[in-house]
Amino acid sequence: MKQLFSLLAGVFLLCGNALSSQEPPDELVKRVTDDVLNIVRADKDIQSGNTSKAIALVEAKVLPHFNFDRMTALAVGKDWRQASPEQKKRLSEEFKTLLVRTYSNALTAYKNQKIVYKPLKMQAGDTDVMVRTEIRQPGQQAVQLDYALETQNSAWKVYDVVVAGISLVTNYRENFAQEVRAGGIDGLIAAISAKNRQIESRNEKK
Repeated sequence: MKQLFSLLAGVFLLCGNALSSQEPPDELVKRVTDDVLNIVRADKDIQSGNTSKAIALVEAKVLPHFNFDRMTALAVGKDWRQASPEQKKRLSEEFKTLLVRTYSNALTAYKNQKIVYKPLKMQAGDTDVMVRTEIRQPGQQAVQLDYALETQNSAWKVYDVVVAGISLVTNYRENFAQEVRAGGIDGLIAAISAKNRQIESRNEKK
């Protein structure tokens, strides 16, 4: 399931640079996702496993358009309240790094899945919406993929991705809670940091 999160969410991560409140969220998701998939399909380096290039692309286009503070707070859950401002900052930075590196790795395994966009259920004035899509691939069961977006400073930002009914951020919650019980907030920061170093080391060996 985490591989599926990484692959599908990673596709949308690359579209962040185009996020704007000037167009409806569903049209925005469709336009930028289609653009990104075209880039990935044409990029032989990413297809051949160049994670460094994928990471650079994600960092250049995505970071201003995802609400990583909220994503981290959702992933940490109730333990977020006990973290100091400095700990919250470090947690957000480490979790952002984890997601970007994980998604960038997954992008190198993209295999031409088809995306079907579903009608948006949105009322006038809504500031928090769910854009629903479906991922189809020959010989496999279709997978529901939904994006939770909110308006922040007049721009739409993604704060969660839901695959087959399972939230990306809450999928981390149990593991994060175990780390906090074992070593407190600093222990969780150390654990995520260690995971990031592990991923970086694997990438360097490719």
